[in-house]
Amino acid sequence: MGYRVVVDYDLCESNAICMQVAPDVFEVRDDDFLYLLNETPGDDARERVNEAVQRCPKQAISVAEE
Repeated sequence: MGYRVVVDYDLCESNAICMQVAPDVFEVRDDDFLYLLNETPGDDARERVNEAVQRCPKQAISVAEE
């Protein structure tokens, strides 16, 4: 069973906590916007993605099971 990372860009403040936890999935660029590098990362990234979801201060990140 796979999963998909979902970002609510209206809530996101681009504080880069998610990027610190999972830099292969999230990136805040020089324009101060968050970019989702991989919407469907593998199971090896699942623990880091879950941590990013939990640590997001605006709760702008979620995981959708597929």
